[in-house]
Amino acid sequence: MAKQAKTVTITINGTPLEVEEGTLLVDAASRADVEIPTLCYHEDLSPRGICGICLVKVNGEYVRSCITRVREGMEVVTSDPVIRETRRKILELILATHPDDCLKCIKHGKCELQDLAERLEVRSIPYDKYERGLPVDRTSPSIVRDMNKCIGCGRCIEVCHHVQSVGAIFFHNRGSHTIVANAAGQTMGTSVCVACGQCVVYCPVGALYEKEAVERVWEALADPEKVVVAQIAPAVRVALGEEFGMKPGELVIGKIYAALRRLGVDYVFDTNFSADLTIMEEGTEFLHRLEKGERLPLITSCSPGWIKFAETYYPDLLPHLSTCKSPQQMMGAVVKTYFAQAKGIPPSRIVSLSIMPCTAKKFEAQREEMRDSGFWDVDIVLTTRELARMIRQAGIRFDQLKEEPADPVLSSYSGAGTIFGATGGVMEAALRTAYEIKTGKSLPKVEFAQVRGVKGVKEAVIELNGTQIRVAVAHGLSNARKVLDRVREAKERGEPLPYHFIEVMACPGGCVGGGGQPLPSPLKKREERLMGLYAEDSALPVRKSHENPEVRALYEHFLKEPNGELPHTLLHTHYEPRDPYRLRKNPLREQVSTPE
Repeated sequence: MAKQAKTVTITINGTPLEVEEGTLLVDAASRADVEIPTLCYHEDLSPRGICGICLVKVNGEYVRSCITRVREGMEVVTSDPVIRETRRKILELILATHPDDCLKCIKHGKCELQDLAERLEVRSIPYDKYERGLPVDRTSPSIVRDMNKCIGCGRCIEVCHHVQSVGAIFFHNRGSHTIVANAAGQTMGTSVCVACGQCVVYCPVGALYEKEAVERVWEALADPEKVVVAQIAPAVRVALGEEFGMKPGELVIGKIYAALRRLGVDYVFDTNFSADLTIMEEGTEFLHRLEKGERLPLITSCSPGWIKFAETYYPDLLPHLSTCKSPQQMMGAVVKTYFAQAKGIPPSRIVSLSIMPCTAKKFEAQREEMRDSGFWDVDIVLTTRELARMIRQAGIRFDQLKEEPADPVLSSYSGAGTIFGATGGVMEAALRTAYEIKTGKSLPKVEFAQVRGVKGVKEAVIELNGTQIRVAVAHGLSNARKVLDRVREAKERGEPLPYHFIEVMACPGGCVGGGGQPLPSPLKKREERLMGLYAEDSALPVRKSHENPEVRALYEHFLKEPNGELPHTLLHTHYEPRDPYRLRKNPLREQVSTPE
């Protein structure tokens, strides 16, 4: 029987409340239906008590509720003249150094600072405006950073260091000169940043956002010489609806197909198809390595943020990574070859557009390795949020759209392709196919519940034709470190390796929690999206990648066999070690100045 947590009794604004001992005051108040204003605090992150907006009075003393835990007998007051005035002064000081460009800001309408100013009724600023004049960092292919809008809450640093363990950004300088910047004078584009975009997800203002590609898409759609071919990633279908007032996890893929056609896209395909294709390649690769007993464990390679992380911090383990490209890049490669040949369209006329939940996909699409066909696999990457902006610009009532099917040839998919968007999904999809190929038997039960759920690291032992296969699933890069360190230590000691097969996804929750998904995107919302993927999986008539009829046709008419010569040319790649300590020329250096 689980041990029952000890509770304490406190009062909040005179109302008694029984709550678990050690609960943060800000959370305890929420359970009593009292919302304390916050800025630096976020329910998913460790509290730092930086901004002071969450001031309350406890037994006569003023404290920050985001770093104060409940104790027996606390008498808490959440609003009095001193509290209200202090909160307003803090906010006014922040606003005195914050640009007044709300109407043009990418976070307009979703900015926590804007919401707070409205809530506290700040109508004027009694201080001189102070403009910092810092350059905007656009050096990353994925993320733009505008420190003029930074409010110094530290959430981006917290998630970068403690959730992702990347350590790309830090506080620099002191007092009013404090800014968030990369180490050693580097930029987002030259630093160890893996472009996962979790800093964007947790930024309360518009200081961090994806590098937009919307105008490039409009230009391509308006060009009569171009043929725009779109693909949609698994995790987008259970999140885009949030931008239009629908519930997290609600399946809207048929509406997305319809919306893309109304925007002018010529052909609409589905990345779930190429997720099935990835499993055909990766599952076969795993079985080959298992049979030969070489380069195990096999580690998945679908997540580009994870790939850059491995190249930077685990170069010694790169031979263990699957050589398969991600589903985005596989789809792009077959669009520019198989599809182009079938339709008689010169690849040079095709604009390969992908809709992704992930900011790192923008980085991946620009890697030099991603044009084995002689053309870029993917030309333009939009995040889920960017597609929503295009739909709004076009005046499309997304929630009212009738569902439509995708175009044939590269769009049929299995449930295994759908669950690619969830942590554990790639592993489960691979196991479904590997089991049936290896044993020649049908799975008695399709689901592998051992690798589902949101636990940071999941481990399981799967029997595969008499062989015990040890697998691990990690999501969030700090969790990936735990698994990879076990592998590295076993190798260094000459001990048996702890796993045969490892899945890593860079973002907590998997792709459903990607840096390009609708905001806000707390962990509890990611779980709802994840359940939406599993619901679609269970409802589909085909649930295994090797039973996808269009994937079978692709091999029969073009690729011939998994892991064959042509698939290796078009669908596989290689990785390069990256030196995290190599300093690169900073294109912003001459523009950066410390405020006086």
